[in-house]
Amino acid sequence: MQKKSDKRIRLKKRIRVKIKGTEARPRLTVFRSNKFIYAQVINDNTGKTLAQASDVKVAKENKRTKTERAKEVGRIIGDACLKIKISKVVFDRNGFKYTGRIKTVADEARAAGLQF
Repeated sequence: MQKKSDKRIRLKKRIRVKIKGTEARPRLTVFRSNKFIYAQVINDNTGKTLAQASDVKVAKENKRTKTERAKEVGRIIGDACLKIKISKVVFDRNGFKYTGRIKTVADEARAAGLQF
């Protein structure tokens, strides 16, 4: 029997074949663990992380739900991208279903001004 994490890794590999982050349109990737959510903007040509955000510090400061923290991460990553003059990205859901906290991060990043 296949584990859920193995299935996600297989899906992740299939998605990454199609999605590449360039200098003009870097890749916005989202990782969701049981406790936290992380977002990175990556230029795959150079292998550099251009911006990142997570809810690790936010979770320790005050008690909020995971969905509220995901909204915060989406807003932070959107603002960070606009500061470094990135307005268009390619969204990488990283093998996760596009629902719940993953969708919340994407929606808030769009609301902050990113296009994808």
